[in-house]
Amino acid sequence: QVQLVESGGGLVQAGGSLRLSCAASGRRFSNYRMGWFRQAPGKDREFVARISTTGINTYYADSVKGRFTISRDNAKNTVYLQMNSLKPEDTAVYYCNGVGPSASNYWGQGTQVTVSS
Repeated sequence: QVQLVESGGGLVQAGGSLRLSCAASGRRFSNYRMGWFRQAPGKDREFVARISTTGINTYYADSVKGRFTISRDNAKNTVYLQMNSLKPEDTAVYYCNGVGPSASNYWGQGTQVTVSS
């Protein structure tokens, strides 16, 4: 079992930056591929970014490529999402996701990001 707790959300003006954190507890964090998803009001949850267990490989949705950076610190059991050049359309609840070696899937409770124009 893995527990994921997001933090770092908030209200920011367009063009600003935020850094989200996701702290993991439970089983060995370094065995989990980690990702970020988001869900805007009235829309489905969508993929934002993911990172491999070692942190070497990263993948991004086209909508955030070049603006967001995912990273992880396995010593701190934490994954981050640095969000720059934020746009109003980035407004959503952001969820941390962990996928284990046996395809076990875990979600955090979400953190709200609101970008004002």
